[in-house]
Amino acid sequence: VRSRRQRQMCIRDSMSAMLDHVVAQILTLQVRLLACRERLAANTDSEALHDLRITLRRLRSLLRPLRGLPGVEQLEDAARSLGTLTTPLRDREVLAAELIGRGHAAAGQRRLEGRDRTFASVATSPQLARVLAILDAFPLFLRAADREGLVKSLGKRIDKRLVKQWRKLHKALQDPAHDRHRLRLLIKRARYGDEAYPQLDHAGKKLQRLLKKAQGNLGDWHDRLQWLLQARDHADLLPCKAGWEQELHEAERQSDVTLDALQEALARRYHGK
Repeated sequence: VRSRRQRQMCIRDSMSAMLDHVVAQILTLQVRLLACRERLAANTDSEALHDLRITLRRLRSLLRPLRGLPGVEQLEDAARSLGTLTTPLRDREVLAAELIGRGHAAAGQRRLEGRDRTFASVATSPQLARVLAILDAFPLFLRAADREGLVKSLGKRIDKRLVKQWRKLHKALQDPAHDRHRLRLLIKRARYGDEAYPQLDHAGKKLQRLLKKAQGNLGDWHDRLQWLLQARDHADLLPCKAGWEQELHEAERQSDVTLDALQEALARRYHGK
């Protein structure tokens, strides 16, 4: 039988391990953002903006269960602002690639004009600078919070908040009139939250595959919906309208099948949790 001191040491080691994990993830994401900044500044490749947004999404997923700790609110706000800045830029890139892929090169290239200046503006933006500045100090905030006893039961705290995300997703899936926009957001949160804290083992490989597939189906649906809305105001998109309408309906059908499978998987794995 372990003594009280031994039990306290085990709990402390577990807390320390989770804090070390968070700090390691923060440093990894900081390095990736710095690399994205340099790629954007030099306009080295077309995926720099996409990679920056993925890194930003992983950062926000890491932070969400940490709300209440010093610096988290400020870093979340900075990340949100950078996301708001880059969303329309990435949307334009995706649409341009779609148009070029469909043989409408002129319409696609028009949307890529000035991309080097766009990339440079993101690289030097105050939004990105703010995220990087807070990230630089964030591990110190966490270590100071630990010394002040503010990071007690960190693993339990994170686990509880992730379970809440899964429950919210499961409940939304059970609604016959579910909102695809909201489901897409909840699925992304569950998927990236699980990837941020794999040691908590909320989703096995099968469930992760379903989340990824559902996110892809809903992403296809969302893109077509947005493009069709834009086609109302942009004549050069009209040649694609019929194809997008057909693909929209197919994406709806495929997403319904995947969402049904995801609901069943969640019911089996998380029922009563």
